Amino acid sequence: MIYLDNSATTRQYDEVTELMYKMAKENYGNPSSLHAMGFDAGNILFDARKEIEDLMHPGGTVIFTSGGTESDNMALCSTARKLRRRGKRIITTKVEHPAILETCRRLADDGFIVDYLNVDETGYVDPEDIKAALTDDTIMVSVMTVNNEVGTIEPVSLASRAVREYNKAHGTSIVFHTDAVQAFGKIPMDDASFDLVSVSGHKFHGPKGIGFLYMNKDLKLPAFITGGGQENGYRSSTENTPGIAGLGLAARMSHDNLIAKMSRMADVNEYLRNALMTELKDVRLNGPLELGFTLHDHGKRCPTVLNLTFGSTRGEVLLHTLEQERIYVSTGSACSSHKTGDSHVLLAMGLDHKKIEGAIRFSFSEFNTREEMDEVIDKTKAAVNRFRKLGSFR
Repeated sequence: MIYLDNSATTRQYDEVTELMYKMAKENYGNPSSLHAMGFDAGNILFDARKEIEDLMHPGGTVIFTSGGTESDNMALCSTARKLRRRGKRIITTKVEHPAILETCRRLADDGFIVDYLNVDETGYVDPEDIKAALTDDTIMVSVMTVNNEVGTIEPVSLASRAVREYNKAHGTSIVFHTDAVQAFGKIPMDDASFDLVSVSGHKFHGPKGIGFLYMNKDLKLPAFITGGGQENGYRSSTENTPGIAGLGLAARMSHDNLIAKMSRMADVNEYLRNALMTELKDVRLNGPLELGFTLHDHGKRCPTVLNLTFGSTRGEVLLHTLEQERIYVSTGSACSSHKTGDSHVLLAMGLDHKKIEGAIRFSFSEFNTREEMDEVIDKTKAAVNRFRKLGSFR
C-alpha cells in the first residue's frame, strides 16, 4: 500500500496511538475534577499546551478545539462579534479552505462585507493586493499559510506585517488570521507573529477530532462555546484529554528534525514530478514549480503537495484505477470531495473545466520513499496511457 493523500489525513504516529490508548485506559479523570485523577488529567493538558506554545510565537495562548474547521469558525466568528461595532469588512482570498469561505458567506448574511482577493496562475495572492484592500472599517484579514490543493505558500508573513503597519499608522485594530492546517508540522511556524492561527491534529500524524487555535497574547476574543468555562472560558466543553495528549506529542514529534524531513519529502516530490512530466505528454503542474521550506519562501510550493493535470484523462477515474493498485491519491480537498462542480482553487487559478477534470493531488509525508514513487510512476503511466488509447475523455 502506498499512501499519497496526506493532505487529507495522516497516519498517527505509533507513539501517539499508544499514548492515547494508555490515557483512555488509565488516565481517564475529568480535568475539572478536584481529586487526584482530575489533577493528573489537568497536568496532561498543561504539558500538551506548553508543548505547542513552545513551537509557536512566544507569549500566545493555545485554545484546544475539535479541529481546523472549528478553529477557523472560532477565529472568524469571535473576531466578528468582538469588532462588529468598529467595522464590518473582512478580507480573504478565493482559494481558502471551505471552513473559511462558508463561514465568510454566513457572516455576509449577517451584514458583514467580505472582499475575496484574486490569485495568479500558481494560486498566489499578491501581497500588494492585500495592502490595497485594507480600509479603516476592515476588522480582519484571513489568508491561509499553505494551500491545501496545490501547496502554494502564501505571503502570510508579509500580509501580517502589512496589517500591523496599517494598524499603527491608522489607529485601527485589524486582526490577522491564518489557516495553518496544511503548514503546522510541515514548515516552521515560529518565525512570524500572527494574531490567530488555526491548526488540526490529523494533518501532522496526530489524532482526528482535535486541533487548536493559537491566539496572540494581546488579543482577547469573546467565548465561542459557553458552558463550564473550560479553555479559560474561550471554549467550554469537557476536554478531549486523550486527543489533547496525542496532539501535543504529535506536535513535538513532527517538529523533530523538521528541516531534514522536509528535504526528504522535497526529494520524493521532485522525483515523482520529474518522472511523470518527462515520461508522459500533456502533463501540467498546478501550482508553483520551485519548492519552499519556510514562511518566507512565499510564492513557492510546500514539499508536501504535488498537483498535476493529466490531459485527456479524468482525475476521478485515474484515482480509482490507482486505488485498485492500493495507491491512494486525491482529486482535491477531501472536505469538498462529495460536492459537485470544479475545484474553486483551480478555477481561481484560471484553469478550464477539462484541465480541472484531469487533476490529481499527490500529497506526501515523512514516510514516503523514492522506491514507492517508482511503483506510482509505473502504475500512473500505464493508467494514463490506457485511458488515452481508449479515448476515455469524451
